[in-house]
Amino acid sequence: MFKTMLTATVALGATCAAQSSSWAQAQRAPSPAIREAAPLPKVAHTTIKGITYAYQARGQGEPLLLLHGGLGSSDMFEPLLPALGANRLLITVDLQGHGRTTLGTRPIRCEAIADDLATLLKQLGHAQVDVMGYSFGGCVALRLAIQHPEAVRRLALVSTPFSDDGWYTEMKPQQAAVSHEMFAMMKETPMYTSYAAVAPQVDDFPKLLDAMGDLMRQKYDWSADVARLAKTHIAVMLVYGDADMTRPEHEVKFYQLLGGGLRDAGWGRETMSRNRLAILPDATHYDIFTSPRLPETLRPFLDGKTSAKSWADQVTKQTSSRK
Repeated sequence: MFKTMLTATVALGATCAAQSSSWAQAQRAPSPAIREAAPLPKVAHTTIKGITYAYQARGQGEPLLLLHGGLGSSDMFEPLLPALGANRLLITVDLQGHGRTTLGTRPIRCEAIADDLATLLKQLGHAQVDVMGYSFGGCVALRLAIQHPEAVRRLALVSTPFSDDGWYTEMKPQQAAVSHEMFAMMKETPMYTSYAAVAPQVDDFPKLLDAMGDLMRQKYDWSADVARLAKTHIAVMLVYGDADMTRPEHEVKFYQLLGGGLRDAGWGRETMSRNRLAILPDATHYDIFTSPRLPETLRPFLDGKTSAKSWADQVTKQTSSRK
């Protein structure tokens, strides 16, 4: 069980309003480095264990499943899709209670949603996919890889801790306070505006706040699961902002549990971990998903490539050019 929340919902009062304003500003003025996405494909629906999930698929190529943050929807990723989606089949899903997907009556738990997504992937005929999840979506993506490793090839987790201890201490009381009582002040935020535009039952928003607050009050520690995940075929990349909601030492511990950051990689990268860690500059938990650096960072990993160059090759070329 996972404590996570997207953007301003983790704060109260004036802090909430300030963070919501920051997100709205980022949405109004995306970086010029991010191209506009193509028109949205038709939304499809499927009902799994009482939840009617909305999803979209676009493009062609190797499948990439994208999972959004809390109180957002798959629409959050629209500005990034052109950069992420070249030669890819992109699958976006609105998670339980979010966007166009129904809330249902069961608690929101990352483990249960992960099982639902495994079923959805089978319905779509995908035996294995790459997955990128942000915050709450990262929680679901992590559980999908842990519970259904056969369904995941590469896993990218953005602003995602492996335990509730990963959050800064001062954030926990604010997360615990999330409930329907926040509804009045949330009505002017982009979270509610975007929800109201597409939700099947707009009146469920206060119930969604209660459900997410309940989720964030749960204690969890998945370190043992992560250690087991490191022994599977799945390659993992962790991405955080340099001003993220998670503590830097937790981020490093996560990487170490995956086998990274334990020793020098060697002159020829012979002892280098297959897993990766990235800290994006000038990025917070609340705006990292808008950063053009995010797809630039993720794409080589998701494509199974490296941008690293050999110093020996560089020297060879330089000496050859001088002859």
